[in-house]
Amino acid sequence: MTSPIVIAHRGASGYRPEHTIASYELAIEMGANFIEPDLVSTRDGVLVARHENALALLDADGHLIEETTDVASIPRFAERLTVKVIEGRKLRGWFTEDFTLDELKTLRARERMRNLRSRELDDRFEIPTFDEILELAGAACASSGRPIGVYPETKFPSYFASIGLSLEEPLIAALEKHRFGTDDRPAFIQSFEVGNLRRMSSMTRVPLVQLIATEGAPHDLGRSGDPRMFRDLLTDEGLGMIATYAAAVGPDKRWILPRTDDASSAPVKAVIPRAHSAGLAVHAWTFRAENEFLPRELCREGERFGELESELAQFFDLGVDGVFCDHPDKAVAARSAWRGIRMT
Repeated sequence: MTSPIVIAHRGASGYRPEHTIASYELAIEMGANFIEPDLVSTRDGVLVARHENALALLDADGHLIEETTDVASIPRFAERLTVKVIEGRKLRGWFTEDFTLDELKTLRARERMRNLRSRELDDRFEIPTFDEILELAGAACASSGRPIGVYPETKFPSYFASIGLSLEEPLIAALEKHRFGTDDRPAFIQSFEVGNLRRMSSMTRVPLVQLIATEGAPHDLGRSGDPRMFRDLLTDEGLGMIATYAAAVGPDKRWILPRTDDASSAPVKAVIPRAHSAGLAVHAWTFRAENEFLPRELCREGERFGELESELAQFFDLGVDGVFCDHPDKAVAARSAWRGIRMT
């Protein structure tokens, strides 16, 4: 029996600010099989880990609506405030591609889910480069004696290519430099876009993963006039197409186990067996312990965390091959308990 892999989503992001070395270190200590950095580019072409290229965003009245760094509080960067259109969204804020790596290294990370998670570790950690993350994972492989993989995502690849900062070439070069993509240093590369995965399929032997959101369409398909939506990629035809360039599909977990209007679990959809029939593994996202992210029947009233382990066991029973989780310790424990039950 092959156990599902545990992918530490942005590191152990349920406990430490996402996309920081501290978050990735904790995820490795907790036993995650893979650590997951979302990759964007600096002005001087260095790949760094951020959920998006926005370092902080303001609303029309100038109020902070999202921040993953302290950039908005630094007077010398006030002039970098700008307005951009990213994948059809008009955004006002500060963006990685307007900063050199040296400038970004002066910033400090902040908790993105600031109304839900603790902010006590804000401003303690810097923004890591992809090279630094690979060095961490490589050292952990050597010291622990177990394979610890990396699972990078290219964020807004069409946008970055349009401004001369293509993500694919430096990503693949970094994996090769640090010898990731082997049995003892495994790797996957993921994207919500189709075109860049197709291109990378001829550039690398690292397995690729097509991400599937619940709404909308891959940005590059829409830009080219292709009418297919994300939902169309989960038809038998769509899965067959994905199998020509990718090894796995990464659907939002609600494609597998939907929710009703009152947030309870709805009947299961046959996404996993159909993907398996197409020769694709299934890595579902995102599993979080807070009640806000769990189906209604698994919430614990009056407590911060609900029954994440029960949700994970459901997906393990359904045959999922991997899970992206903000709380990797809970996913590792749930997998161990599930395996114990299945093997008795």
